[in-house]
Amino acid sequence: MTLIATRGVRTLTRLACGASLAALAVSPAFAQDAADTPTTDAAPADEIVVTGFRASLDKALDQKRNATGAVDVIVAEDIAKFPDQNLAESLQRIPGISIQRDAGEGRAITVRGLGAQFTRVRLNGMETIATSTDGAAANRDRAFDFNVFASELFTSLVVHKTASASLDEGSLGAVVDLNTGNPLGGKEGLTLVASAQARYNDLSKDVDPRLAGLVAWTNADRTFGVSASVAWSDYKTLELGNNSVRWAQSPFRSVDGVTCMAGSNFVANPSAECIEVAEAFHPRIPRYGLVSHDRERLGATASIQFEPSENTKISIDGLYSTFKETRDEYWGEVLLRSNERGIDVSNYVIDENNNLVSADLDNVYVRTERYSRESETKFYQLSARLEQRLTDSFKLNLLGGFSKSKADIPIETTLAFDDTDATGYHYDYTNTQFPLLSFGAGIDDPAAFELAEFRDRPSFLTNKFKTFAADFDWDVADRFKLLGGGFYRQFDFDTVGYRRDSTYCAAFTCAPGTGGLPVTPDIAELFELGDAGQPSGNTNAWIVPDLDAGTALIDLYGRPAVLQQGEQRAVTEKTYGGWFMTEFETELLGMRLTGNAGVRYAKTEQSSSGFTSGTFVTVDRTYDDWLPSFNLNLHPTDNIILRGAIAKVITRPTLGSLTPGGSVDQFNFRITSGNPFLEPYRATTFDLAAEWYFAPGAIASVALFAKDIESFPISTSLQGTYASSGLPNSLLTPGTPAYDAVVGGSDPNRQFEFRTTGNGPGANLKGVEFSLQLPFSVFSDSLRHFGVLGNATFVKSDVDYSISGPLVYDPVQNKLVAQPNGTYTQPLLGLAKRAWNATVYYDDGKLSVRTSAAWRSGYNDSTSGNNNIFEGYGSSFNLDASIRYALTEQIELSIEGTNLTDDYRYRFNDIYANRNYENNHYGRTFLFGARFKI
Repeated sequence: MTLIATRGVRTLTRLACGASLAALAVSPAFAQDAADTPTTDAAPADEIVVTGFRASLDKALDQKRNATGAVDVIVAEDIAKFPDQNLAESLQRIPGISIQRDAGEGRAITVRGLGAQFTRVRLNGMETIATSTDGAAANRDRAFDFNVFASELFTSLVVHKTASASLDEGSLGAVVDLNTGNPLGGKEGLTLVASAQARYNDLSKDVDPRLAGLVAWTNADRTFGVSASVAWSDYKTLELGNNSVRWAQSPFRSVDGVTCMAGSNFVANPSAECIEVAEAFHPRIPRYGLVSHDRERLGATASIQFEPSENTKISIDGLYSTFKETRDEYWGEVLLRSNERGIDVSNYVIDENNNLVSADLDNVYVRTERYSRESETKFYQLSARLEQRLTDSFKLNLLGGFSKSKADIPIETTLAFDDTDATGYHYDYTNTQFPLLSFGAGIDDPAAFELAEFRDRPSFLTNKFKTFAADFDWDVADRFKLLGGGFYRQFDFDTVGYRRDSTYCAAFTCAPGTGGLPVTPDIAELFELGDAGQPSGNTNAWIVPDLDAGTALIDLYGRPAVLQQGEQRAVTEKTYGGWFMTEFETELLGMRLTGNAGVRYAKTEQSSSGFTSGTFVTVDRTYDDWLPSFNLNLHPTDNIILRGAIAKVITRPTLGSLTPGGSVDQFNFRITSGNPFLEPYRATTFDLAAEWYFAPGAIASVALFAKDIESFPISTSLQGTYASSGLPNSLLTPGTPAYDAVVGGSDPNRQFEFRTTGNGPGANLKGVEFSLQLPFSVFSDSLRHFGVLGNATFVKSDVDYSISGPLVYDPVQNKLVAQPNGTYTQPLLGLAKRAWNATVYYDDGKLSVRTSAAWRSGYNDSTSGNNNIFEGYGSSFNLDASIRYALTEQIELSIEGTNLTDDYRYRFNDIYANRNYENNHYGRTFLFGARFKI
């Protein structure tokens, strides 16, 4: 018996809704793509037809091999059957790609160390942005949220790691093509597919549904085809753990019974203990809690294709998706932040990293908090493409479409119960990941608390894209082509936010000597923590607000929502230009040589709007870029390819940074402002790769890459008073912590954190990728059903950051003072130096078993604040597995498990001191399902 080679697999196994037209761009002009190959009715009796997971690997490898640039591909095993539950989780199997998880699910990707904002995503060939409101902070940037879409809707993912003139500009990392249906690529007649899964999470203990279906029809002449698919899921995920909300320095009222403060100032000649504790870092808001994610996802696609002749092909594609989430949080915490001057410290320990790692505290500000956010993302896109061959050698392609993504948060509510003079509190961060937090008496007694603060912060975001492109493809001579085209894109970003924030006493009349409404049992409920990894002796139950009863009591949603000027901003970008490229094939010293060379021109007209000191202003600017690119592939043998590429690339600045306005966070004492004159990220990229296709379905490769980033906007954080900002006191709201009723504004001595963005110095990035895809048929035909694939990436980059370090006591001024900023050389934010993933599989056509592991080293994601030196995430490890069994050709059963090790997500504050920012886990998830196909 003969194992069919990769090209045979392309003929004999195909998706009824194969790669879309956008995916075809990965193949050079001289290669015939699988989607254009007619389906073979039967295989010879002595041949083994590779199907399922192995066939999807072969098909993807075939596209990679024939591509002119550096390309990686993932294709569905079959209709509505993507290899992972989430598109981001599939992409992490590709060399050089890591993912950012949220609530245990992949949300965004990092390519070769560059974060999500550096990756452009195209849906059926059209650039778009899908923004969800998932996470502790909603995405208001160019990053693409992959959790918006159900994976069952897609047939292939194509990652372009090197640039070419024909690819949309805007990426320093990669261009990712997401492709839905292609009806004419399927079998003639009717195709029906349906799948159902039950999802169980061992932390939430819930069983939830996941359903998908597809219908497709192609006429006998294969000139007309239609398809439609739908996927729906409704599930709950719990996030349990602890959070410090960063660490900070501040003097306390007393230390071990010795008075340190006289009002808001140090006493004369404070004790050494007072200074020692003041200079040490302490957790700002140490707390344990629960975050509950209730999510519902609905997606649908539709595609129509008409090919009246071999010269004309018309495709119309539509996609619709909604992603709803209710995020509920329950916290028991102490507000050390901004209240240290009234707190008494005793029995303290300061470790070698200058952390006030444990202490007994009295007269502390205890808060129990209930937060709820209802959000919904709606996305839709409609695109049309015409492929017209005008002569035997000249083709014209037209693409037009639009997309819209709305990410709305109609409700974002917080109610807080406060006990401002509690005693007997103890914390211990000796085990930094799982601290001990022990409250004194009263934490479970409503009578000990007052309803002190309430907030509601609705916000609304809209992204719109309009695209029109026309390009030509001219076979000038044998093995030589000219390609080119023009394009116009308009991107509109608009966001607005409102507030219903106040303290209770500012909104209502409080009894003398009280700081809020005394809590009664009818507006409170007892919260019990559950398994958050907490040690013995931790406080695990406390009173929290009953959200429905509390909001009804104060008529929160009946209060006027006040526009937040700093949260109303907009950006419009109009980009137009053209590109020209040659594709060629020749010989060099008897070796086949292929490649392309071209240049892309893009002119960007940017209009940014926002509030500045109470006035809504719009700032316009224009810039243009010439972006040459060159890809070359040398074939020393039929099975070895040496690739090289060089290109100029850009990524436009982050949207939040482009506003001319700013915002004041009156609860966290933070002022954030934008800069509409930020330059784009500009870079020159270099790539070298060697690929060895040593057997059918096998590859061993190594790739070297470097990026010389010429300009790099950088966030900065400074300390100062509110008065030094130049903003008027009228922006401060009575009843918030930032407002001082005595002075009618801000306390002149109160320190604020200033966050903004400027045009920083350049940076560099270099790295290496290793990849192996090894079917065990290489060793023996008896092992042909087994295989392994894996890759590892190592990246290095150096950026000089200017950061304010720890405060130091100055005896002359008798206070803590800032030191001159220090320069710290660190990798790009979001860049993990090392990452690897591996999959071991068995697939015989009936039984398929896979185990996949992914590991990513820790990384910085912010320069931090509160005088810490960077913050970021610790290393992560995820282990997934799946088993599928085909009962018949029509029915398949499956069991899948994700996050089987129940990996914790650890976030740190300060790279040198490793202070705990947060540490959470989400539990293991199992899916049991069945799939039916005719």
